[in-house]
Amino acid sequence: LVRRYFDHYVPLFLAKADHIAAVSQYTKEDIIQQYDIPAHKITWIPNACRDIFRPLAEAEKAQVRAEQAQGQEYFFYAGAVHPRKNVDGLIRAFDRFKEETQAPHQLLLGGRWAWQTGPVKSAYDEAIHKKDIHFLGFLSEEQLARLMGAAYALVNVSHFEGFGLPVLEAMNCDTPVITSTNSSLPEVAGAAALLVDAHSIQQISEAMVRLYRHPSMRDTLIEKGRLQRKKFDWDRSTELLYQVLDGAVREG
Repeated sequence: LVRRYFDHYVPLFLAKADHIAAVSQYTKEDIIQQYDIPAHKITWIPNACRDIFRPLAEAEKAQVRAEQAQGQEYFFYAGAVHPRKNVDGLIRAFDRFKEETQAPHQLLLGGRWAWQTGPVKSAYDEAIHKKDIHFLGFLSEEQLARLMGAAYALVNVSHFEGFGLPVLEAMNCDTPVITSTNSSLPEVAGAAALLVDAHSIQQISEAMVRLYRHPSMRDTLIEKGRLQRKKFDWDRSTELLYQVLDGAVREG
């Protein structure tokens, strides 16, 4: 039903709109190709990050680990449990990481079950290290920011994103990122992430192993993240949106 609604109304909305704001260059190009909308009618206006996402002091990180991860370092996923988010692939990759390294690291999955589907449950049921995998459910903004800030790394290996806000949130928390090579994610991550094929459990697992075995790589990604996150600023996005609104009013 939801898909039918979007299939019917989105083309109508796009055709009727005076102007369209796209949160990523990928989304802009996708709209052009899928709906034959002229490029001049679409402006890239990226998301930015809320101030609550910030680096945490070491003592606070330790407290979060004690509360949520049995005192251990943990990989973190933030987002709905939905087929396109590839949570099942992440679980299988984490299980492979544990088998190869025997590291004490945990996997924390934060987000609501938006899609009651089988692959995630199957991956969890089949995991050898399921005792180290924890579903946290819906998280408040404060909980999310603390968990992101204390994470060993964010692993967001979604099959498709229009923007990929958790990647930017992680960079604002000085948390390293592993993410996918597809859709908008490389655009947001820039050089500040390990990029993997979302369809390759081996690549996802290898990226986790690399971070574990090469601590200096985490430091490098954090430094690159501090540079990359400067490209996404609410003041700049607000000014771009104002110009779009003002132009639409003048033309109208």
